[in-house]
Amino acid sequence: MQKLLLTVDRISSFVGKVFAWLIVSLTFLITYEVFSRYALNAPHPYIFDLMLIMYGTLFMMSGAYTLSKNGHVRGDVLYGFFPPRLQAALDLTLYILFFLPGVVALCWAGYDYAADAWAIRERSMIGTAGAPVYLFKTVIPVAGTILLAQGVVEIIRCVLCLKQGRWPSRKVDVQEVDVDQLKAILHVRDADIAEADARLTAGKGGER
Repeated sequence: MQKLLLTVDRISSFVGKVFAWLIVSLTFLITYEVFSRYALNAPHPYIFDLMLIMYGTLFMMSGAYTLSKNGHVRGDVLYGFFPPRLQAALDLTLYILFFLPGVVALCWAGYDYAADAWAIRERSMIGTAGAPVYLFKTVIPVAGTILLAQGVVEIIRCVLCLKQGRWPSRKVDVQEVDVDQLKAILHVRDADIAEADARLTAGKGGER
């Protein structure tokens, strides 16, 4: 079971990291358009549509990745103090009541939305050859399906936590720097930092 959970985590992580490169593409696209518009006086009407499409794709395709890292925003004022079983029970309730209906509706409606767009090969109304909107709308059911799969994995994790009393492990990725942990790794004490700071301060005072 744990192998299956981590496999879905890896898929969500892979998809999120691949589409994260859209940030780089967006940066170059915006830079190019600003230069073209103000330096060359040659704006491109379709660029705005492309920006929206790329940003929307990035936003939707990163949902499963963020969920796999337990990174979505939550009201964590009291949650962090709860024991694992209570956390799992609360999460499981919210997944069943809100997550599953919402994401299933996203997949269902997104499929119809994309199918209609494909039927007419829908394009943006800006310019004579607008951006292919039907490709962008296809992202909606695809992103919803991946998010739904990751949500099922999180529900299974909740059930396992209720049974075992602890959260199952998940795939480790980028994490915030823990200052105390970094000090332990480098074998640095607070007294050493204070001494180095005092020497630096004294040295600057001598230079004056």
